[in-house]
Amino acid sequence: MKKKIAVLGAGSWGSILANLLAENGQDVRLWSHNEEQVKILNIRHENPKYITDFKFEDELKATSDMEAAVKGAQVVLIVIPTKGLREVSGKLGKLLAKLGQQPLIVHATKGLEQNTYKRPSEMIAEEIDADNRQAIVVLSGPSHAEDVARHDLTSVTAACTDLIGAQHVQALFSNDYFRVYTNDDVIGAEFGAALKNIVAIGAGIIHGLGYHDNAKAALITRGLTEIRRLGVAFGANPFTFVGLSGVGDLIVTATSTNSRNWRAGNELGQGRSLDDVMENMGMVIEGVYTTKAAYELSQQRHVKMPITESIYQVLYEHKDVKVAIDGLMQREVTSELE
Repeated sequence: MKKKIAVLGAGSWGSILANLLAENGQDVRLWSHNEEQVKILNIRHENPKYITDFKFEDELKATSDMEAAVKGAQVVLIVIPTKGLREVSGKLGKLLAKLGQQPLIVHATKGLEQNTYKRPSEMIAEEIDADNRQAIVVLSGPSHAEDVARHDLTSVTAACTDLIGAQHVQALFSNDYFRVYTNDDVIGAEFGAALKNIVAIGAGIIHGLGYHDNAKAALITRGLTEIRRLGVAFGANPFTFVGLSGVGDLIVTATSTNSRNWRAGNELGQGRSLDDVMENMGMVIEGVYTTKAAYELSQQRHVKMPITESIYQVLYEHKDVKVAIDGLMQREVTSELE
């Protein structure tokens, strides 16, 4: 049965997920605050700032009016950078109260809030009253928008404490090239999604410095250990981190030129300043902000995260990237199982 779905956020991932849902026969309204972007999407069926050489489904309709997008929606998918998630969720919460709706909420945001260290689902829950929504589902996994746009075979996780909500999302999104698995570990899915961006910056730095596959494999593997350590400290299931929202998302983000976090690290490794990298990227580099939040969390919880600490020093204390990598190799040797 066709569902009315509102998608909030028309960046690369938001617009491609909206298009996927339209391909699946859903009634989709894509919201963006940018009226020119909305006009181009509706007239030319393109989103050239984020996805080049791609035509969106004719049935996909865009709007800059959030109320028009949300009215009557049975599902609301939020795909907003972490920095703007609380503001958009707050507006959505007020709209849902006004309209008297209780949609299922899905989000595909990957990060941690600065200063509070809240995960995306926690921010959404604080901004949208439980009386104005159903469950909150996390959609996460190895899924570059560019690859999904070309129908590359993709598998992701829908995580929700209420598995019925996860199964509903599974049914909405799954098709012959996009496969959705379910999980009840929201904490693990969100920590995996956020922290892999830190490791991706590190992997890019490694490449920019001229190191090769051995170094990349070591960094990714030990980076996954750090992700698991911090996630488990907050109650995550350790097995989640060997799944799609853990090692799967980490592999794709830390090895692909499609990853803006990897590209940012690569440019840092080549000697460019962080300010220049962020100015020229054109899109949010979530890992830069997540590094700060994760480092501060690790200090509070006394969790050993040497890779995260080294990248924090590069990004926020202007430590030389080569010195930072050399420092990781010169640490006191220890057991792999610690």
